[in-house]
Amino acid sequence: MSEDELAELIRDCPVLYHMAAEGSWPSIRRNGLWGTSALLDLFEVTGETRRAIEARRPASVDIRHPRLGRAVIRDQKPLSDRSLAACLEDGLTPSDWYALLNARAFFSLTPSRLLKMLNAGSYRREAHDVIEADTASLVAAHRDRITLCPINSGFAQRRAAPRGRATFLPIDDYPYAEWRAKRPRGERVVELAVSPGVPDIARHARRVVRMRGAEEIETLWTAG
Repeated sequence: MSEDELAELIRDCPVLYHMAAEGSWPSIRRNGLWGTSALLDLFEVTGETRRAIEARRPASVDIRHPRLGRAVIRDQKPLSDRSLAACLEDGLTPSDWYALLNARAFFSLTPSRLLKMLNAGSYRREAHDVIEADTASLVAAHRDRITLCPINSGFAQRRAAPRGRATFLPIDDYPYAEWRAKRPRGERVVELAVSPGVPDIARHARRVVRMRGAEEIETLWTAG
């Protein structure tokens, strides 16, 4: 991706969206937004409990720490070992794919992608804390730790998109021109991820809103 292409992406997708469990924002604001493995490090989760969380999660998991409080790690219902085995390339195993996902904190780039997640399965009945982050600010601060992805990496069911070691690519290596030729604005990158997370997420957040489906229930926080 060239600098001009990156500028185009930021113009087309000026806001990044992260969907967190209801009530998560105070902890995220205080402790940072982390991928699963980094969050488990922070909360000092070890042993069999950690191994189970870092494998496929059929349900969301609450973790607690005496000083840091509570955090929720999302389920991975749209994934299965069987479906992943059918679509993984480059010799990757399902365990390898879970490790790649657990190493990152993920953002959607468009409201439509966010709404798909908010309305997926049982999520549509739940409230969520949605963080809206400034794309330009976050990219400027964390560019070297960002990867871009052209698919929903957490979904693998019927006719799942092939995926492998090149599914997550650094900004400079992402084939933006190829996807521009195939997809409309807003769909040339499906996910932006930061490894291992964004410790200063409050610095980049514009607004945090509690949502259920497409309904905005309340604004929890706005940038000063």
